[in-house]
Amino acid sequence: MMTIGMLGGMSWESSAHYYRLANELVRDRLGGHHSARCVLYSVDFADIERRQAAGEWDEAADLLADAARRVEAAGADLLLLCTNTMHKVADQVAAAIDIPLLHIADVTADAVRSHGLHTVGLLGTAFTMEQDFLRDRLAGHGLTVLVPDAADRKMVHSVIYDELCLGVVSESSRARYLKVIERLIAAGAQGVVLGCTEIELLVRQEDTPLLLFPTSRLHVAAAVDQAIAAEAAAVTV
Repeated sequence: MMTIGMLGGMSWESSAHYYRLANELVRDRLGGHHSARCVLYSVDFADIERRQAAGEWDEAADLLADAARRVEAAGADLLLLCTNTMHKVADQVAAAIDIPLLHIADVTADAVRSHGLHTVGLLGTAFTMEQDFLRDRLAGHGLTVLVPDAADRKMVHSVIYDELCLGVVSESSRARYLKVIERLIAAGAQGVVLGCTEIELLVRQEDTPLLLFPTSRLHVAAAVDQAIAAEAAAVTV
């Protein structure tokens, strides 16, 4: 089995979710006592968050590129950047390593298109919703991407940083998010991309009849598929 590299800590709450998902998916696929072969490097999110707020994206990219090299040196065969927002610097991170970086927007777009959909809503941090790095990547796969209005974007962002990144999961915030999802559907979205890894800690598919696309689950599933397929290919050679 390939070794999955995880570059996390943004926040550690979501990275724990990534780690759990990887092991659950491997166990479910292979059975018995199987678990994921992986390397997790967790940065100090305060260093990243400070640079996000200051618009110092190149400096943040340098930090993550150095961390990615450490993940590769530890034996990873592919890399997951365990955050949607920091995919803003995914190209810089990918350029720093010799192993492939599995882009979160690509696997999400594949999932959306597999359902025959072409218009999706996008929830995430203000950076993700208002800047084009994730929206354009999704649009490059033929998707139309809708985002909430300014007031809803402000609320969604605030809940991520002030609650979910700190381990706070609130029923009132879940209800507010579900209202935002309903408004995106009313605006024409056929499904909604949960474009922040922490959002999956708050909103689950069972909370709504509307189709959700949880990016971290899709991201990990694609990595596990690659890791297991590589092992199967090696066995048949």
